[in-house]
Amino acid sequence: MPLTPTAELETFANPAADRDYTIRMQIPEFTCLCPRTGQPDFATLDLEYVPDRLCVELKSLKLYIWSFRDRGAYHEAVTNEIADHLQATLQTRFLRLAARFNVRGGIYTTVVAERRQSG
Repeated sequence: MPLTPTAELETFANPAADRDYTIRMQIPEFTCLCPRTGQPDFATLDLEYVPDRLCVELKSLKLYIWSFRDRGAYHEAVTNEIADHLQATLQTRFLRLAARFNVRGGIYTTVVAERRQSG
């Protein structure tokens, strides 16, 4: 059992790389810290992607998401950082990450980042 988070994402070969299909994941336990107050922010991440040659390995994704727990980050920045890292690692045909943050000060925030393979 891993005792620490990691910034590394592991992959495996797409078993059906000759066709388009969508992988959807819901990650309900995302946490980071508010960079202004240091208080925890909680979110559910909805990840959706159409893989090309690679798929993300789930345990490494869990440990990667855990790595944000003690980091201060604005909602917009952290959502885009995760989407960028996933896209750089997987080179997906399409990727959408929606981060639905819990209420803070009476405001619910959802940030949606999309990435597409060129061409």
